[in-house]
Amino acid sequence: MHSSIAFATLAFAAGVLGQQAGTLTTETHPALSMSRCTTAGCATESHSIVLDANWRWLHSTSDSTNCYTGNTWDSTLCPDAATCAENCALDGADYEGTYGITSTGTALTMTLKVGSNVGSRVYLLGPKSENYVLFQLKNREFTFDVDVSNLPCGLNGALYFVEMDRDGGMSEYTNNKAGAKYGTGYCDSQCPQDIKFINGEANIAGWTPSTNNANTGTGSHGSCCNEMDIWEANKISAAVTPHVCNKAGQTMCTDNTTCGAGDDRYNGVCDKDGCDFNSYRMGNTSFYGAGKIVDTSSKFTVVTQFITDDGTDTGTLTEIKRIYVQDGVVIQNSKSDISGVDGNSITDTFCKAQKTAFGDTDSFETRGGLAAMGEAFGRGMVLVMSIWDDYAAEMRWLDAPYPATASTSKAGVVRGTCGADSGVPATVEADSPGASVTYSDIKVGAIGSTYS
Repeated sequence: MHSSIAFATLAFAAGVLGQQAGTLTTETHPALSMSRCTTAGCATESHSIVLDANWRWLHSTSDSTNCYTGNTWDSTLCPDAATCAENCALDGADYEGTYGITSTGTALTMTLKVGSNVGSRVYLLGPKSENYVLFQLKNREFTFDVDVSNLPCGLNGALYFVEMDRDGGMSEYTNNKAGAKYGTGYCDSQCPQDIKFINGEANIAGWTPSTNNANTGTGSHGSCCNEMDIWEANKISAAVTPHVCNKAGQTMCTDNTTCGAGDDRYNGVCDKDGCDFNSYRMGNTSFYGAGKIVDTSSKFTVVTQFITDDGTDTGTLTEIKRIYVQDGVVIQNSKSDISGVDGNSITDTFCKAQKTAFGDTDSFETRGGLAAMGEAFGRGMVLVMSIWDDYAAEMRWLDAPYPATASTSKAGVVRGTCGADSGVPATVEADSPGASVTYSDIKVGAIGSTYS
């Protein structure tokens, strides 16, 4: 589950055409390495990160006029979707000064608020800055260290994978001149309709400014794709959640039904609910948090294993297993304490039992379940890291009672110790502007090779 963002609206001069980059701010990608591991050891790869296009300044190609100000498009520069893409350019990013993003080369820190900007989203970029790094994780494990000690209620430090185009859609859509180098092409299982450019064209048709966020709005189109939420968390709660779609790769939805908006939530291309494992929601309230078994007051390691039916890279994905390591101690994931739901990992059996126990609609199974998630990884998925607050549901689905109107005595409603009103974005941003998350020591490799 992902929200989008406070859009930067400053204007810059440029001499480029199409959905391309401006020239005032040099685009310098912060370095971020990762390791690929086998049972014989790990080898380091040098990569970098790139800021999502939706956060970038968007301006006329011929002067310093904003194409987008607040949550409204300029009607002269953007009379229609294609013309807007020709008239408007993305600019480079000041990662630290504007967005609070810093990197040591092995660790990435993301800060909630710098000035008027709120949150950010970045992707792992290959060495030539032309393509995102693709991950095929069947019969593999993915491991990273995280520090969530500075993430209070209502915030989400998310690390996840989505099936977006490797080059950001640059080769497929002629109006996309910026590509992965400038963070284009985002999609996820929520089919976000606040994306300003989809498939190389502006999402201005039916654009409606948000009533509770001065920087965002929604268009009639959305950008959908399979999503594997390895990590959605703060210092209170954490969830691992696969979401699947009934189409392969990035696809544009064009109305509320296909986008799954509002009352059409379960009619869309993708499974918006997913099949989540949140230890607190699954009945173990002493496992994750400050001073608990996984102690969120200090850094720890998160290991996620993608198990196939036959133990091969081409097998069918049948299990997603979670392990933690902290202070040299390997900690197996907590077990479900919900009646009728067994286990401490995500399987199709677990998902079906959980949906039944909680009375939730099972849109995960109807869109293919774990096998579909595995097929997406077989095609390759892009690594995303973000920090955000939630204008749609105030992050209650992660760390508080949700839905807000449901009885807290009902199984599955309470997701953590946060209050039902703790995630109001205006309050979170005012009280914790310096909130941050740090991701580090990213590794991928054979099962059992990335941790000890």
